[in-house]
Amino acid sequence: MPGRGRLSSPGPVIAREGAAVNAEVGVVGGGVVGVAVALELARRGAEVVVLEAEDEVGLAASGTNSGILHTGFDSEPGSLETEMILRAGALRDPVVEALGLPVLRCGAEVRPRNGTERKTVVGLAARARENGVEAGTTPQGGLAIPGESVTDPVAFTLALAAAAERHGAEIRTGFEVSEVSREGGRLVLRSPAGERVAVRLLVNCAGLGAGHVAALAGDRSFEIYPRKGEFLVFEPPPGSHLDRILLPVPAKRTKGVLVFPSLDGKLIAGPTAVDLDEPDWTVRPEARAEILPKATAMFPPLAAAELLFSYAGLRPAGRGVNYVIERSRRCPALVNVAAIRSTGLTASLAIAERVAGFVSEAGVTRADPAPLSPARAPDGAGGPWWRRTADRLGE
Repeated sequence: MPGRGRLSSPGPVIAREGAAVNAEVGVVGGGVVGVAVALELARRGAEVVVLEAEDEVGLAASGTNSGILHTGFDSEPGSLETEMILRAGALRDPVVEALGLPVLRCGAEVRPRNGTERKTVVGLAARARENGVEAGTTPQGGLAIPGESVTDPVAFTLALAAAAERHGAEIRTGFEVSEVSREGGRLVLRSPAGERVAVRLLVNCAGLGAGHVAALAGDRSFEIYPRKGEFLVFEPPPGSHLDRILLPVPAKRTKGVLVFPSLDGKLIAGPTAVDLDEPDWTVRPEARAEILPKATAMFPPLAAAELLFSYAGLRPAGRGVNYVIERSRRCPALVNVAAIRSTGLTASLAIAERVAGFVSEAGVTRADPAPLSPARAPDGAGGPWWRRTADRLGE
């Protein structure tokens, strides 16, 4: 598992001066987007150091993602988020194969409840065609999307992190960035413990902390807040089997409550959507009553299922912004990757490719990545992924 220091690898050597580290690129945040960026940059020959505040990568938002790999069938045509989702779909299979990533290719179905929602489904089908995503109507007036799939978000993140280390990136956990300053043409990042890392370019993938990290570098152009999504995990009742992701007709603000199979044979229902001012990883007492009626309406056997666990994920939502992936106008050495909400797992590989373009323009990396070093995906995190962040941060 990634931790302090780095694995031996054929990649570039990161310079050290005592306790200080000098690298070409620093990536703040060891979530799925941060480690995907680190892997892409390391494959392009950059000296990369990842700074993660927690003591492991893939906690926080990445550890509480649903694990659904979206096709973008219902995404807004022409938006940056949609572009990243569609591009990631084209990039993912070779990475999945090389790293042995677990993927359940189960497909999904949107199930309307009434005539009004069936009319909405007609619009979703048209949007899927516009986005180039395969989708077809069902006899019940629903929409089938065969390309939707499910993964283990923790295993996905850990595999990308391990691959980044094999290609020469360094991952430093327990490094909370508390100060950013300019010294001699570099950005210098310091932790409360006195650790120091100097970089030519800084890529801000700090998730819920992305607004704070940007502000430390002098960029206050966006604000991030937590949007809580609570999930329920069930043991399927005997004789029941769910072979696809069940989706409601989405609303403008949220995709709604889903029901889907997990890779470890459980059923998961959720999420809620609760906007917060401060991070709170606990599950509200009323969450079950908000989720269960909607979930059982789509999959009635859930009414007899045993509730095993509940957990909350915090999505880094932006106030008035979504998918900020750009060079900072206020700090030229800063690339912000912020307000990447629930589709961050899905889009991570394409986001990394886009960031690599900015870094290449700055003359730090070569244009084409080296072949991906294959490996077997790391074993899990000592238990089900859906317990990991709740056990570490929430309970």
